[in-house]
Amino acid sequence: MIHFCYDRTLEGFLTAVFEVYEHKAVDSRICAAENFTEGLFGYSIQVVTDRAKAARVWKGLQQRLTAKGLDYLACASLSELPAAEDTMLAFIRHVFAQTQNVEDDFSHPAVLDITRIHKMVRRERHRMKAFVRFQATKDGLFYAGIEPDFNVLPLIRQHFQRRYADQRWIIYDLKRKYGLYYDLQTVNTIELDFAPETQAGKDISIAFDDREELFQQLWKDYFASVNIASRKNMVLHLRHVPKRYWKWLPEKKLP
Repeated sequence: MIHFCYDRTLEGFLTAVFEVYEHKAVDSRICAAENFTEGLFGYSIQVVTDRAKAARVWKGLQQRLTAKGLDYLACASLSELPAAEDTMLAFIRHVFAQTQNVEDDFSHPAVLDITRIHKMVRRERHRMKAFVRFQATKDGLFYAGIEPDFNVLPLIRQHFQRRYADQRWIIYDLKRKYGLYYDLQTVNTIELDFAPETQAGKDISIAFDDREELFQQLWKDYFASVNIASRKNMVLHLRHVPKRYWKWLPEKKLP
């Protein structure tokens, strides 16, 4: 068994796929370098991300898949699930082994698995679009901390750039310790060092604009006013707004 270890980027994964075919390594796995542990059998190869090799694999996939099929792979690469690379590699092997498009071939386990992962990541992306709540800071910046189940920041980047094009903002993934910063021109990837009193970025109330508490209270009042107690359906509500997101929603901090 050969383990091809990569840097957890999509380009790195595609480079690893190139190496799998280059080595004709039938009995092989691709895994993130940080997750690999040496076993008694087989050996590992450290893959250095190579844009040219990655582009060749991607071009081959583009010739056999639609945008939907390519999105399966892009989303799976952001899932960080333990077996995601195995699923992606099996899916790609199936794609290259057939002459026709296989992205709807649900009789194949890899296709079934990758569509399941795709659905999970897209659902998380949708929730992040709905549940991000910005907080105004003293320097005119709007900040939102999030802790999504999957690494969906790259998937919500364009949405927030279009929607909040007239204000500077940061959306920070506290679990993965990186964020997006929009400076009214472009969106850049950043890493922050938080002051100890902010609880690693979870509570930035010390940096609030003087009007932030008023904004939050108005938001709470709005939700309280539109809530109809007689039509409350908690089961349905939890299905659409799971409790793990509540700590980031001011309207869930009603007195």
